[in-house]
Amino acid sequence: MVGTMALLHGFTRTSRGRGGTGVVPAATVVLPADDDVLLDAPDDALGPALVAAAGGDHASAAGLLAATRHRGAWEHRDRYVRRLAAFARSRPEWLDTWRALAPRDPDGLLVEAQRAVDRAWDSPARTELLREVSPLITAAAKGDAHDPVPWRLALDHARGARAGHRYFQELWEAAVRRAPHHYGCHVAALRYLSSSWHGAHRECFDFADLAAQDAPDDSLTQALPLWAAFGYLTDGCGPEVPRARLEAAADRAAALSARLPTGHSWPAEPRNLLTYVLVRLERWPDALEQLRLTGPYATSFPWDRDADDPLGRFLEVRQGVRAAVASGSPGAGTGLPGTGTCSSPTGSGHPRSERGGRARFGDH
Repeated sequence: MVGTMALLHGFTRTSRGRGGTGVVPAATVVLPADDDVLLDAPDDALGPALVAAAGGDHASAAGLLAATRHRGAWEHRDRYVRRLAAFARSRPEWLDTWRALAPRDPDGLLVEAQRAVDRAWDSPARTELLREVSPLITAAAKGDAHDPVPWRLALDHARGARAGHRYFQELWEAAVRRAPHHYGCHVAALRYLSSSWHGAHRECFDFADLAAQDAPDDSLTQALPLWAAFGYLTDGCGPEVPRARLEAAADRAAALSARLPTGHSWPAEPRNLLTYVLVRLERWPDALEQLRLTGPYATSFPWDRDADDPLGRFLEVRQGVRAAVASGSPGAGTGLPGTGTCSSPTGSGHPRSERGGRARFGDH
């Protein structure tokens, strides 16, 4: 682990300052019917943009992303870019038209860069292809000097290209200068730490805890320790992390969840992730509470790491949680192991840690 803490200290140079959640009785919890549950549903702003794009019209997507950039709504922008890029992989005509008509548009550039990284990531020649994408990411970063989302993409790109720590830290510092508490950039950094030092879960918790302590109470970065807990519970190697640290990560994420809107699609992914971790911790009433808060919104991640049918997996776990709460017994029906059993990453889930070799601090 030589250099681990030095890198962690560099990663945590963000501004300091951070300031019980009520749980509805289990007997009164009513969850949506299985047929009403939606997988990866877009929010009210993204939905019309996707519908228009399906018809070949890029104007709605362009307007949506321009609005997020002008407002500095970086978390929404990041999520929209990912979703639009994923859509463009199967329906590319609208994005190709946009890029042809406005090749310097910062929003179109960013979606194109995300699509290129996603495409390269799925290839056996990932490292080589990612290097070819670098100029496109650079162009996207130059599109708006205040936008942290291209830098989140650059951080993901660097992880996939197995970039050295000094280079990654330069990217990280550029990212946090633009948005000190941007959730996507912090997740990208945590995933880089996880892949560079496979099994260094305590170091990942250190980074995640410091970042969450620095972040405002309503920032999604409050959920970063939850990612560290998820990584530990699903990884299968490294020294044991105390149960109390896993509990604290779940508690912090639950406190954030209680502050977010109920039954909306945009907080669904952190709530689905929290549900997964709570089930692994066998905290059935708390898991049921997150299922209540998320309403009809299931997300592919994290359920696609365990099954080819993430919606079916979500519904299966949901049924197991309800049965466990009703009976007061362990929820074996969820099919997920408890904290005593770590499992190796499997399936096609996104995102998860990778089994790369350990990079030496300062390598390029």
